[in-house]
Amino acid sequence: MITSTRLGENERNGVPAVLDAAQAHALRATGLVMPVLQPDGTWLLLPRGRVGAVSIDGVDVVVTPKVGIARLLFLLGYARNPGFRSEDVPGSIDDGLWPAVAESLCRHVERATSRGVLQGYVTEDATLTVVRGRIRIADQAAKRPGMLLPLEVRHDEYSTDIAENRLLHAAVRRVLGLPRIAEEVRMRLKHLDVRLDGAAPLLPGAPLPQWRPSRLNVDYQPALRLAELVLHNLSFETGPGGLNVASFVVDMAEVFEDFVTTALTEAWRGRPGTTIAQHTAALDTDGAVRIHPDVVHVVGGVPRIVADAKYKLASPTGRHPNADHYQMLAYCTALGVDTAWLVYASGEDHRPRRVVNSPITIIEHPLDLAAPPAELLQQVAQLAETAWQRSSGT
Repeated sequence: MITSTRLGENERNGVPAVLDAAQAHALRATGLVMPVLQPDGTWLLLPRGRVGAVSIDGVDVVVTPKVGIARLLFLLGYARNPGFRSEDVPGSIDDGLWPAVAESLCRHVERATSRGVLQGYVTEDATLTVVRGRIRIADQAAKRPGMLLPLEVRHDEYSTDIAENRLLHAAVRRVLGLPRIAEEVRMRLKHLDVRLDGAAPLLPGAPLPQWRPSRLNVDYQPALRLAELVLHNLSFETGPGGLNVASFVVDMAEVFEDFVTTALTEAWRGRPGTTIAQHTAALDTDGAVRIHPDVVHVVGGVPRIVADAKYKLASPTGRHPNADHYQMLAYCTALGVDTAWLVYASGEDHRPRRVVNSPITIIEHPLDLAAPPAELLQQVAQLAETAWQRSSGT
């Protein structure tokens, strides 16, 4: 029997669940929730700042993000690849993470391969009795000194075993291992598995194969971006006691920080200078106290703009933690800039706060993550433009 427990990202009181000790231990190891044993033998599940889903031998636990699953997948995808667009995930898939991931991937891979599986030239090493391509002289001499045949050769083969198909095939197979997928979707995924059978499986632990956008793979690109998202975030492993654990767990603070960094970098791409993520500098003259602002835009080696992303809720009165402002004051002082941008994931107003006895202004700039993706990106573009104008004195 499958039991399912669903929590909101900001659930404060926890949700009770029936688990055995091994399941609780495996669930705790995923980092999604903190199971706390209760006097009656049940477990109270408390969120730990992460969202996603975990399935452990018939026990499903889901922590839903306040922005919804579709928006979560967009933020994740765009942060990793700015080519990721809102249409890469459907807008009404908030009935569960596993069904959302399966349906999205299935739909995109079907669309990508609808006119046939992409082929390309792949360099292969082979042992042949005829010359094909180029003879590998060093290998021939090492393996068969003085022998004419067979030959160690290297040649180009027109094949479906290319990086693009390897990524799609691996993602399809990984999603096929998910629980709670509709049988109709599972059958479609199995059909895709067979269609992509010419692509070699990825080796466990090996880096994902690299691909480059081109006119040849333009139909593949949305599916490839989604496949990379799946392969980077969805894992299967054996937990304590031999339990099978499927997990898709992400830290929303990191997701928001990565999204803001990528979106600002894209917005300033046409401007002079360079945008640096996690810029490293020193607060003191000895260099002992290091600082790492999320985003710093540098022109001619001189910092011009500094911003930090904070995935935090405002207080009931609309205030954010004072410590955030202390941190930005330190950044401005160390970098020699007079304006810092605190980018929040919630809030109503843009609030500039001028520091007393100082030329420094710290501006709270909230983003509306509930807005459609195109509008959300426009919000970041407006922030980038305003920050640029202010740093230029215009």
